[in-house]
Amino acid sequence: MNGIEKITSRINADVQREIDEINAQASAEAAEITAQYAQRAKRESEEILERGRKAAAEREERLASVAELEARKLILAAKQQVLEETFSQALEDLLSLPEKEYTDLLAKLIAQASRTGSEQIIFSQKDRPRFGKAAVTRANEVLGDKGHLTLSAESRAIQGGFILSDGEVEVNCTFDTLVRLQRRELDGPVAKVLFEAV
Repeated sequence: MNGIEKITSRINADVQREIDEINAQASAEAAEITAQYAQRAKRESEEILERGRKAAAEREERLASVAELEARKLILAAKQQVLEETFSQALEDLLSLPEKEYTDLLAKLIAQASRTGSEQIIFSQKDRPRFGKAAVTRANEVLGDKGHLTLSAESRAIQGGFILSDGEVEVNCTFDTLVRLQRRELDGPVAKVLFEAV
């Protein structure tokens, strides 16, 4: 091998060594960059998964709250329906009392509602012929000397009970009105009795 070949060979060896070092350095840097990006990708994917889990948990909690609220609304509506039916049944029970009890109740209520003892008593078209005279007579007996109540020739479209008329002033003592007024006072205690075990 002559001098030029030796120099060329050395240059080639030096160049090859340099190329190998650059390749090794590039490979090392590429491996390091790949490892960094892999680590970053793993971290970001874990963060995304964690955010997804939190979002799912929050959504589940919101949905559970909404479902619980809807359930409470349904329960409240059902309780209100039961209360409504209870007071409707009370009205039906009043209207279907046996004749003597119905007449006695009317007489007692008339006597309690009377202020002057000389009012006219207005019944429904159905109750007037059946109970009117007897109820007014008994109410006058309860009032004693003060009792000068009269049975009105007029009748009204009411379910049961009566209207006490004193000229321009009328007192509504119909059973549906009395039940409605009692309901305001009794809603709470009746609900407590009905739903205590629930």
